[in-house]
Amino acid sequence: MQPPPIPPDSTPDEIDAALADLATHATEWARLPLATKIEMLEGILPRIADVAGRWVTAASRAKGIAVGSPLRGEEWTSGPWALASYVGPLAETLRHVQAGTLDRALDGRVRQRPDGQTVVRVVPDGLYDRVLLSGIEAEVWMEPGVTPESLPSTMATFYDEADPEGAVALVLGAGNISSIPPLDVLYKLYAEGQVVMLKMNPVNAYLQPLLETIFEAFVEAGYVRFAAGGAEVGQYLTTHDAVDAIHMTGSAATHDAIVYGTGDEGARRKAADEPRIDTPVTSELGGVSPCLVVPGDWSEPDLAFQAEHVASQKLHNSGFNCIASQVLVLPEAWAQRGSFLGEVRRVLDAVDDRPAYYPGADDRLATFAEAYPDAERLGPDGTRLLATVPPDADQPAFRSEVFGPALAVTALPGGGPDEDPGDWLERAVEWCNETLAGTLGATILIHPRTRRALGDRFEAIIGRLRYGTIGVNVWSGAGYFLAQGTWGAFPGHARDDIQSGAGVVHNAWLFDRPHKTVVSGPFAPFPRSLLLGETHTAPTPIFFVTNQTAETTARRVTEFAVAPSPARLPGIVASAVRG
Repeated sequence: MQPPPIPPDSTPDEIDAALADLATHATEWARLPLATKIEMLEGILPRIADVAGRWVTAASRAKGIAVGSPLRGEEWTSGPWALASYVGPLAETLRHVQAGTLDRALDGRVRQRPDGQTVVRVVPDGLYDRVLLSGIEAEVWMEPGVTPESLPSTMATFYDEADPEGAVALVLGAGNISSIPPLDVLYKLYAEGQVVMLKMNPVNAYLQPLLETIFEAFVEAGYVRFAAGGAEVGQYLTTHDAVDAIHMTGSAATHDAIVYGTGDEGARRKAADEPRIDTPVTSELGGVSPCLVVPGDWSEPDLAFQAEHVASQKLHNSGFNCIASQVLVLPEAWAQRGSFLGEVRRVLDAVDDRPAYYPGADDRLATFAEAYPDAERLGPDGTRLLATVPPDADQPAFRSEVFGPALAVTALPGGGPDEDPGDWLERAVEWCNETLAGTLGATILIHPRTRRALGDRFEAIIGRLRYGTIGVNVWSGAGYFLAQGTWGAFPGHARDDIQSGAGVVHNAWLFDRPHKTVVSGPFAPFPRSLLLGETHTAPTPIFFVTNQTAETTARRVTEFAVAPSPARLPGIVASAVRG
């Protein structure tokens, strides 16, 4: 399978000319009438439709996913669908900004927690969400101090400026998930009012011609430019005088190299917190994401379904996700711990192998295997690692992101039949907060009966979990695909201890002071869910690596996203229920 071609590296002269052109048009974009901006935004939808098939084919070829494989569904959902599904919610917010009706848009969505924290329900958002995202709810929790009354004034704040000055943003695109670069471009354009230079990652630079087609109107108007190349091009761009802001997706090490430099001098600068650039940097940097299993009485179908869930949290995109669950946290005294772990092992072993396409994967997996020589090698080719790890704070699995198909399993004391599950969960939350590197996302799996028994205490426990996105009975990575939620680290990381990054993206409501997003999903698929008291019609989630109709379903939801119509719903549902 031949990989798709990539563009040649941009030269310094080409970069200089592109940045000069962006600077010329920066204030023009910042002050462009909102109606024109909305028209340009919605204008990318037919262009996404035009290139979607080629986009998925190119990404699948690059990642070694065969034609006809259900895994191609991942490239639909994390590529054209994620981008297309962002356009509508963002355009709706911009229309409320234009009409001055943000306060009315929030009617019926806002509540306050007992501690006064303001919370906004953002999903479901209309009838289509209730059909296509049945059982999914998402809320954005605001920073302390934001009240229901003050909330509208903390939204879309760029548009409060009468005559804003323009700025040039550099977006350093991610190489793993293909919708990250264009989504970051849209956020800089519309949330922050900046024109954008997008430098593609060499891993997926083959997408540049397709993204240039999608953003053609922005390119022609001088609002977006592209650059290609490796570290040398990145170095030239990040130190360029014409760049006013930088947003990157990658690792903390890359962030530090940009901010402080490399080698001994970079280490010295970081130790003294003396950045080598003055340009503000926002970032999404991944980390060590946990999946916590709350003790309860689970049926055999529960164990099997949630094992597929855990395996999918790790194996989606072959493990090359910054939000992949890296540590499975189990209650040591839970009677079903062994049975559940056996089911997880079974799924990890049974799912088809795929190439470790991301550079450096073999080295990172070798490092993990060296740290845990007793790790099980699973999968047809033995390329997946499953290690049992004691809950000591200094474990390598807890301090460094593997970024590949390796899962650590640890057991925290307690969780037996004589202990309140909430007591164990409180200790597990504290352990995650204090032990694991990064704060991008965390997942909690809890039986509906256990959750109901905990009542309001469960939300209070979530309130103490310091992560940017929390998934309850749904992988926190699903939050990436919800345009209305925020995506990024828990706020507060210092520049010299950046962990999972700074700032947020996506955020179609344009909240200026978000704290975290909490997404809740079904514990069991329909119709078995009815036996557990869950009222939804959700089938097997589309991101499950065991979903056999994922490609068909994903292609159909993408077609719906670019041109919503009730006539498309039966075909989507018919495919989804067979997954």
